[in-house]
Amino acid sequence: MDATSGDMKIVILTGLSGSGKSTGLRVFEDLGFFCVDGLPVSLVPKLIGLFDEKGGQRYKGLALGMDVRQADLDRDWGITLAQIKVKDVALQILFFEADTQEIIRRYATTRRPHPLESAAMGLEQAVLAERERMTPLRDAADMVLDTTHFSIHDLRRKLQEKWASIRPSQGSLKVHVMSFGFKYGPPSEADMVFDLRFLPNPYFDKELREQTGKDAPVRDYVLAREPGLEFLARLTDFLRYLLPLYAKEGRYRLTIAFGCTGGRHRSVAVAESIFDTLSKAGYSISLEHRHIERG
Repeated sequence: MDATSGDMKIVILTGLSGSGKSTGLRVFEDLGFFCVDGLPVSLVPKLIGLFDEKGGQRYKGLALGMDVRQADLDRDWGITLAQIKVKDVALQILFFEADTQEIIRRYATTRRPHPLESAAMGLEQAVLAERERMTPLRDAADMVLDTTHFSIHDLRRKLQEKWASIRPSQGSLKVHVMSFGFKYGPPSEADMVFDLRFLPNPYFDKELREQTGKDAPVRDYVLAREPGLEFLARLTDFLRYLLPLYAKEGRYRLTIAFGCTGGRHRSVAVAESIFDTLSKAGYSISLEHRHIERG
């Protein structure tokens, strides 16, 4: 991940106030990135140019925090993003969000004012107004992180896992594959959800129970025999047919979620297989196992 000329890493962290962006910046600082928060959007291209000259050999990349505190965000975001993309850099945009009620709870706990809160706008109205204003940045993001159920430690661990799984590509469609457990609730950000509870469950095999879908014995138990074998073949053909259609219609990002009971065995095995297949097909793709440790 060393930043060299022609391959400088630029990460933009943005999202809703109270959803974890500041924690995310600290994670990237620990990873060896030079981090700047609150820089006016119009100055970002200039900072990238200076960083390329001064810090490109010292740091692994540049991480920038952007939110509604920047007065020029609405006006200059599109122009700035276009200027960054023409530079010789590897750009990733991470968008942090959480449920409105969870953000309200966090602000109530910290007793800090929301950036948009005023005498004429209460906290809930401010959160909703910010969500609407930040829609263009969310639409442009390579990855959306819903931190509703994350502690600070969960967010740090998940962000490190997610960042390690991103595989850049020249393709326009960004695909995020995730596994989850229905007993903990399906992910709200998923565009497509597949219920895998019809597949044979390794949980009932004492030798496999403590393993996960990342382990070969579990993977073979789920996918190397029927009905998993035929299901995986049909699912792969379906996605190979479907994803180019989404890309043709201008879809920028697609989240595909696979669920089983606990999110540890069947969903993980299928998600790993689909991630590997789509990676080899050239898609820009990331992988998340949301409940693997809880399951």
